[in-house]
Amino acid sequence: MDISLIRHTTPAISPGLIYGRTDVPLADSFALELAAVRAKLPGTFDVVYSSPSRRCVQLAEQLAPVVRLDERLRELNFGEWEGQTWDTIDRQASELWMQDFVNNAPPGGESMRQMNERVMDFWSELVRQPYQHVGVVTHGGVIRLLVAADRQIPLISAFTIDVVYGDVITLHQS
Repeated sequence: MDISLIRHTTPAISPGLIYGRTDVPLADSFALELAAVRAKLPGTFDVVYSSPSRRCVQLAEQLAPVVRLDERLRELNFGEWEGQTWDTIDRQASELWMQDFVNNAPPGGESMRQMNERVMDFWSELVRQPYQHVGVVTHGGVIRLLVAADRQIPLISAFTIDVVYGDVITLHQS
C-alpha cells in the first residue's frame, strides 16, 4: 500500500496565530497550490481520508469525488490557546508546555503523546485495509507523527521533520 500524506495548503491567518483545531480559511493562492499538489500525486486513489478541518476538506474534495472524514486526523488541540497568538498567552504556561510538549498539554488541550495515540489508532486501522493507493489530507503535526513512526524517530524529534504547506510525503506499507 502506498499512502500519500498531503498537507493542506497555506491558510489565511495572522502571524503567530495558534490554530490547531480552529477552522481557518485558505489563502487566495489555493488554486495555484492545488495545481502544485496535483503535480506531486501519482494519479488516482482507492480512497481519500481527510481531517474534518475546512482547510483539509477543501483540498481533499478537489482530489477525490468521495472523501472520508476522520476526527483522528485533526491537528493538535491547543485548548484554551486556540485562536490566540503566541505573544498573548501566559508565558509561564507556554514555557512549561514547550519544556515537555510530548507529555504536557496546553490548558484544556492535548499533549503530543495523546495526539500520537489517536493518529496511530487511525494508522493501524488504515494499514489493515485492502487498498493499493490512499490519500490522507491532514495537518503538519499529523504528518510529522506518521513520518516519525515510519522512520522510528522519537516523538520529541518529530518537529525536525520538514512538512511545508501543500507537501506530499508517500509512505509504503507492505
